[in-house]
Amino acid sequence: MQSSKKSFPLTELIRNLLLLAVCLVFVFPLYSLILAALRPGQELMRHGITFKTLVPSDISMDYIAALFGESGSKYRSWFINSIIVTILQTSVSLFLSSLVGYGLGVYEFKGRNFVMVSVIFVMMIPVQILILPLYRLTITLGVIDRYLGVILPFAVFPLAIFFFRQYAAELPRDFIDAARVDGLNDFGIFFRIMAPIMTPAYGAMAILTSLNSWNQFLWPLIVLRSSEKFTLPIGLNTLLTPYGNNYDVLISGAAVATIPIIIVFLFFQRYFMSGMTAGGIKG
Repeated sequence: MQSSKKSFPLTELIRNLLLLAVCLVFVFPLYSLILAALRPGQELMRHGITFKTLVPSDISMDYIAALFGESGSKYRSWFINSIIVTILQTSVSLFLSSLVGYGLGVYEFKGRNFVMVSVIFVMMIPVQILILPLYRLTITLGVIDRYLGVILPFAVFPLAIFFFRQYAAELPRDFIDAARVDGLNDFGIFFRIMAPIMTPAYGAMAILTSLNSWNQFLWPLIVLRSSEKFTLPIGLNTLLTPYGNNYDVLISGAAVATIPIIIVFLFFQRYFMSGMTAGGIKG
């Protein structure tokens, strides 16, 4: 017993050191990106990231400040466009996906299994295969070069439907029965009773959906034609040309582009683990 007690602090130390090493591995790229955003872009591209550059002496906030100054009008436009698209797409996707997932998880109806299998099947299809039919659909609807054309084809997120279905299947039916006795209809039960209970699921899916929307590149590149409507991934990509690359804006802009997603994660992180755990209980 004494030997086991003496070995416990050593085991705890080893575990903490391993966790610290893992944290450093994940934090180092972010640290490097922040340093790159505060240094001349040409220097970084010429010498790369070395041990000497981990504690640089030529850092400056001017490169980041320039993104939102007079010379950074295009970047501001791309940033605002990404914010608008992400907020709209995330809000619409959470609303519709939660309704569909709740219906599949709570109600018994003919064809429910077929719908669920279809959702899982769509999840397994690479989005590149759907580009052509989705593009023809956007042309038919007349939403090319509009935010609606970016948002509409992915308004219902299959992964979110599956997740909400798993979460809703675990909700207690007693609340539904009590609400029916009080005279609430199906929509009243969902919005007034069940949706507040599903807050952890909304928090978890808000992180994943907003991250997917914020980083989306291929589909907005196909739909959007006007440079003033470009989102951040497309706008930053236009800085890479055969005739010269604006590395200062590119690297600093990429660093600033991570801030909104970090804020979203910090805001919803308390719901993330509980939502992901509860959503995966029942298969």
